[in-house]
Amino acid sequence: MIKAQRGTKDILPEDILTWQHIEKTARELFQSANYKEIRTPIFEGTELFKRGVGDSTDIVNKEMYTFSVGGINKDENSITLRPENTAGVVRAYIEHGFNKVSAPVKLWYFGPMFRYERPQKGRQRQFHQIGVEMFGIEKPAADAEVIALASNFLSKMGLKNLVAEINSLGCPECRNTYKEKIKTVLKPYLDKLCEDCKVRYEKNPLRMLDCKNEDCIKIFENDEIKKVILSDFICKECKEHYESVKKYLDILNIKYKENKMLVRGLDYYNRTVFEIKSDALGSQNAIAGGGRYDGLVEMLGGEKTPAVGFALGAERLYELVEHKEESMLDYFIVSNLPDEAIKTVQILRDKGYSADFDLQNRKFGKQFEKAGKIAKNAVVIGEDEVKGGYYTVKNLITGEQKQVKEL
Repeated sequence: MIKAQRGTKDILPEDILTWQHIEKTARELFQSANYKEIRTPIFEGTELFKRGVGDSTDIVNKEMYTFSVGGINKDENSITLRPENTAGVVRAYIEHGFNKVSAPVKLWYFGPMFRYERPQKGRQRQFHQIGVEMFGIEKPAADAEVIALASNFLSKMGLKNLVAEINSLGCPECRNTYKEKIKTVLKPYLDKLCEDCKVRYEKNPLRMLDCKNEDCIKIFENDEIKKVILSDFICKECKEHYESVKKYLDILNIKYKENKMLVRGLDYYNRTVFEIKSDALGSQNAIAGGGRYDGLVEMLGGEKTPAVGFALGAERLYELVEHKEESMLDYFIVSNLPDEAIKTVQILRDKGYSADFDLQNRKFGKQFEKAGKIAKNAVVIGEDEVKGGYYTVKNLITGEQKQVKEL
């Protein structure tokens, strides 16, 4: 028997109502905040992710599904299934001239992403992300709106005890000074760091702080190292931006706490980064995350454009929300007269009701048995009903029965 590939999962009819509820809630909330939906291709040129996501990230180094599609120049003919969607949305922003549109340009998306990693509950190799991106606004109010939007969406999905963990990574200038300080203080411990951190030490030392290796975490807890990590390194302008973000979060009644170790897993972030967490979820408590990426549009060939956004995994969210039950049909036609049954079911559907009938034309008892499981009402059509020009309608919840000329 051929089965679904490891790390992929069928979304079955009994699950789909909850998925539809997640998407409907996202669409209604984001559109109410003037975000427009965008749908980008599920594969892009590999170079987009190498440049956009960063070649020091685990995503690019270990997790991308990349294929050569022939041709002389392999670099030009290498495609990758999208591991995240910010880079693709930025590519679309540049390609379609959104920079000519009055700022802010607000976009949202929902779709499948692909990463080669160990499958586990709530995490698959094909998974779905919901996200928003805002382009063109450098002011800290944009950061606060995006954080609030993520928090409000999760609240609408029924999640409790939400807290936004926030940090500022500063601008490229103050961050470069910070990186050198981290490299200096960690140099004596370089041989004790994991292999990934040794690579990050050279390419992007800030990414070491995101390491999950227990030995590396113990090193970072060293008092001398921790003092550097927790230092107030950001410049005056970045500090003012960060303080304003916190002020706006207070105004919006968004609960938050600062986390100096929060750097996020992608290279393109600057200034504000955040994760939405819930204390009710134990150790794996991060549900959504994002931040500001003011240099990415320019890095990918566009004009210098400030931007901020967030994304969350829909599979992770599905595991946390209350699941929706399938609603009952309005009517089920019980009849051994196929012509009358198919005509009547179409009349009901044309009027906006949900309706079905027994395509197998079984005995009345079997049809009533099925109707009782899936419908609120049964419409009985027998010889007497046809001769008399009426329908017998039975309420399958109360048992009440009546004869009507029209449905």
